[in-house]
Amino acid sequence: MPRTLEKAGGARDPAPAAAPVRVGVVFAGLMLVLLLAALDNTIVATALPTIVGELGGLQHISWITSSYLLAQTAVTPLYGKLGDLYGRKRILQSAIVLFLAGSALCGLAQSMTQLIAFRAIQGLGAGGLIVLIQAVVGDIVPPRDRGRYQGLFGGVFGVSSVAGPLLGGFIVQHVSWRWIFYVNLPVGVAALAVIGITLPAVHGRARPVIDYLGAGLLASGLSAVVLVTSLGGTTWEWGSAQSVGTAIFGVVALVAFFFVERRAVEPVLPPALWRERVFAVAGALSAIVGFALFGSVTFLPLYFQTVDAATPTESGLRLLPMMAGVLVTSIASGQLISRRGRYKAFPVAGTLIAAIGLFLLSRLEVGTSGLQAAAYLLVLGLGLGMTMQVLVLAVQNAVDYAVLGAATSGVTLMRGIGGSVGTAVFGSIFTNRLSNELSGASLPAALRSIVAGGGRLTGTQVERLPAAARLAYQNAYVHALTPVFLVASIVALVGFAVSWLLEERPLRATAAAGAGLEDALAAPKGADSLAELERAIALATDREQRQAFHRGVAERAGADLSSGATWALVRIDEHGFAGARAMAEAQGTPPERIAAVVAELRDRGLVRGGDGALEQTPAGRAMTDRVVTARREELEALLADERAGARPEVIDLLRRLSRELAGQRP
Repeated sequence: MPRTLEKAGGARDPAPAAAPVRVGVVFAGLMLVLLLAALDNTIVATALPTIVGELGGLQHISWITSSYLLAQTAVTPLYGKLGDLYGRKRILQSAIVLFLAGSALCGLAQSMTQLIAFRAIQGLGAGGLIVLIQAVVGDIVPPRDRGRYQGLFGGVFGVSSVAGPLLGGFIVQHVSWRWIFYVNLPVGVAALAVIGITLPAVHGRARPVIDYLGAGLLASGLSAVVLVTSLGGTTWEWGSAQSVGTAIFGVVALVAFFFVERRAVEPVLPPALWRERVFAVAGALSAIVGFALFGSVTFLPLYFQTVDAATPTESGLRLLPMMAGVLVTSIASGQLISRRGRYKAFPVAGTLIAAIGLFLLSRLEVGTSGLQAAAYLLVLGLGLGMTMQVLVLAVQNAVDYAVLGAATSGVTLMRGIGGSVGTAVFGSIFTNRLSNELSGASLPAALRSIVAGGGRLTGTQVERLPAAARLAYQNAYVHALTPVFLVASIVALVGFAVSWLLEERPLRATAAAGAGLEDALAAPKGADSLAELERAIALATDREQRQAFHRGVAERAGADLSSGATWALVRIDEHGFAGARAMAEAQGTPPERIAAVVAELRDRGLVRGGDGALEQTPAGRAMTDRVVTARREELEALLADERAGARPEVIDLLRRLSRELAGQRP
């Protein structure tokens, strides 16, 4: 489908024939950027034991993950508005540069403190990549094809969830852990060049007011909470001035954040959202899932590499059952929800299954077989896949259009907050318990000095220890992980209890269309309500759904026409017969099909004249008006939100889409 260019008065002309190639090149660059951002959520996990072995600082291992998540979470709501204000191309390029700079610095880090700081820089860039890429697709791809392009994003997230741990383990084992960051550079530079050359500079629809103060207070408050939960009891005594002072600062910042949000013109998290029961429950569930998932799974590679003497690549392979479980139930639950229109059962069952999986992981021992561990991980993945995407869907289905974008981004924001805090809390539990276990273990003096300095042994080094020391070291790790998974399972059970409070409402088609793999795998969302609505409508009318959409339009319009004839009728009305024929030929429509469509329109009395001067009859113009009106009404039915349908910007969107989605090509 060639791109169309907007003209004054709303008319559209076909773009040059080269336009589809240009879109393909731009999209290839965007997919590279998206792959970078998605991979970085999973590629680091299997490298953590090796990083700690070289840099030390085992007590701060959770910060490698939480600093990245925290920075990404804090800035994600701002990027969409910055793109509207300064142009999406410029802001996307800036985010890529920041992400690559953070990646390069991470590879150069010489201490754990440096790595944590550089991971935060990387997260500041990553926060904009996914949100801006989704917005850019809306700028360059016509709505009729947008569902297909947006659907590919789910594939990227699925591939990255599986490939990340494997690629990370392979790089660490065969090159160096530093290359899990350096590998971003050539790919990112290539994507930056493609985007810089081919992506048109398109500004957003609005000039928003950006809530810098609210975002700053949220980031400051969360950072303080993560600091206290991470350093308390290890680096800082719980009753020390640092712990108490930082905790007070965090509470004050978060309280100030809620007061500021009440006065902000475009708040990061509008207070009205918390009065919507579905959002409040889904937000709490999202935070709980993030807390339990990110907080506990971070430490699994430590177990595989320390206790089972697995290589980094093997530890990546051992995470695959969990990823497979997430993918299977995400896809299956999305399909079932679309068919049945009911969603509450999935988070209820999912949180319970995830709690069981986490409890089973707490039973890992030194002698636990690989098959048994894989079964535990599969159970956890099955539960998580049934839960995460449904929360986005439920919120999109429930909230008012005015806060649709903020609510959608708010769910993933809460998940990121839960993940950041959970990683810090479980890191503190793990390191405190490990210190106690190792202090009482019969270890050689050299090994005792290593662990006292925050270091760890690689799996190979553990295997070379005397039998008694090896068993003591491995048991210490297992006993330190047990409370992590036990607490995580209790948190998941709290989520199970909360999930019963989730209200089930009749499902809008646009909400159901938003339940993709990217929702299940924690992709950040933009805060633009109109863009989110347009994305959902495009997905709800994609190629797979379009036949049913056309049947509904035909019934409303009373038009017994083929989809090709409908397409031709609307395009002749917009561009004349010559323009419509040129568009059909540019799309590769065979001449005999064009002739058949013209014959159908003539037989119905909708066009008249010779091929060189074909024009619509009065009946043809009346039929065109009926078809376009029927399409708009069908889109309003998909929207299923009277309050949104009455807003001028939504009316304009539906009017535009009713013509852009007018039928299939002949």
